Amino acid sequence: MFWLDRIFGDIEVQLKDKIASGKTLLVRDEKTASGRVHVGSMRALVLHAAIAERLGEAGIPHEFKYEMNDMDHMDGLPAYLDKAVYEKEMGKPLYAIPVPEVISGFSVQADGATNFAEFFANEYRAAILKAGFKPEFYYASELYRSGKMNEAIRLALDKAEVVRRIYKEVSGAERKDDWFPLLTMCEQCGKSGTTRVVAWDGEKVTYRCLPKAVEWAVGCGHEAHVSPFDGRAKFPWKIDWPAKWFVLGVDIEGGGKDHYSKGGARDVAKRISEEVFNYPEPFGVANEFFLIGGKKMSSSKGAGASAKDIVALVPQHIFRLALFGKDVNQQINFDPEGDTIPLLYDQYDKLAEGYKTNQTDDYARLFQYLHAASERPGLLKAVERFLPRFSQVAFLAQMPHMDFFEEIAKLKHAEKREDGGELTEADRAEATERREYAQKWLDAYAPEKFVFKLQTELPEATRALSTIQKKALSALADCLKVEPAPQMPSGEALHHKLHEIKESEEIAPGELFSAIYLTFLGKSFGPKAGWFLSVLEKDFVIKRLQEASA
Repeated sequence: MFWLDRIFGDIEVQLKDKIASGKTLLVRDEKTASGRVHVGSMRALVLHAAIAERLGEAGIPHEFKYEMNDMDHMDGLPAYLDKAVYEKEMGKPLYAIPVPEVISGFSVQADGATNFAEFFANEYRAAILKAGFKPEFYYASELYRSGKMNEAIRLALDKAEVVRRIYKEVSGAERKDDWFPLLTMCEQCGKSGTTRVVAWDGEKVTYRCLPKAVEWAVGCGHEAHVSPFDGRAKFPWKIDWPAKWFVLGVDIEGGGKDHYSKGGARDVAKRISEEVFNYPEPFGVANEFFLIGGKKMSSSKGAGASAKDIVALVPQHIFRLALFGKDVNQQINFDPEGDTIPLLYDQYDKLAEGYKTNQTDDYARLFQYLHAASERPGLLKAVERFLPRFSQVAFLAQMPHMDFFEEIAKLKHAEKREDGGELTEADRAEATERREYAQKWLDAYAPEKFVFKLQTELPEATRALSTIQKKALSALADCLKVEPAPQMPSGEALHHKLHEIKESEEIAPGELFSAIYLTFLGKSFGPKAGWFLSVLEKDFVIKRLQEASA
């Protein structure tokens, strides 16, 4: 069963009464805008976005809210920002920190952002929309400043003893009797990461801004007795999470598997939600991580590829395949510097081909969700287009002397299509898009094995060819010379010809192919040899083979 349909089945069971009532279900997720958001954060986003899309498919009323958390304080400085500029901002709420002027040594434009959090939130929001997801965005500061969090703040302070007990019972964390589950904004220095609430009288809290409360920020030592309402204070994370469930009326919200570890944030949040806010834990499932090159990423440390960069690297349906293609309890390893992108295209092409004959199995369900909901009604017609292999398009993109569309037409013709290989408007649009994204990938990430340059002169590396390799190249040149057609044989015909030469000359396949690649590319590897040779000019191929075998 497609993982999304399995999760939807669980939702139907757990929330059956509310679904039956016709009331609107609320799906929620959030991200702290502490810097450039890495693409790994989109794993949780896609889980909630997919659930929202599945609810819509079933005709169940729902909302999908996505919070940009700008109330958290800066507790880590991204590597691409100047430490000297931001050191004084450490400990302040993200909404109170200025917009960056320089990132990685380059000047940037605010683009309408009024603070640090908004700047990076805007960048992430653009990536989310480009990926085809359309949540209702809001800022955490809006909740707090509007007074909507006031009731939750009062309840948590009144039941501080309960919160302390839950911390101890669930995670083993000891909290002193004068510890309260709230962080105020210091009136003097503006920091919240250095403050500690030590008393609550039912209307106001007493707090201290401690100089040495944390290693990454310095408090000013100010003490005061203030109201904690209307945005003057915020919850620590493990209380903030269930408080928002209660305040917003959240029905569905999961999270990363790290939050679901025994005694972790989810266990604490569940108990606080039920015992402090008298609100049931929402339906939720844990999602595995989205890795880049096998590594988990951190926004605050500046590690990993940003969501903005990765979303721009591939078209929407390919990026959604990276996100939807594995079950939520399986890790995704997206390595733009490896085979990930060509393999994703190959997987997409295989799914598209299968969809033509079956629109109901699990692969078809996955294929449907690779496209925005608005595209799904006409999806069957949309797949009736030629999908050239991405690796072949990437090769052609590096061969400016060739007629790109003529070569794409040859590839289509080789598949013995009913239309005889003529390119339709849809075929040309698909090929053009793939060439555009192939060039982006080649320019920024592609590994050496995908980067080719046809050598205009016989490469020096051919001096090392063995006698048997030269003999095989000479045999290939002789075969081509007797071919009556002025153009090169097809890739399939050349494949068989190379097999015959391999047998007749008694040369190992690796030796034969490396000799061909060295002769034309100056490196010992390349694309499929038969197809590679078929797209070159016949006279050029014969002359180069003769030079190399001399």
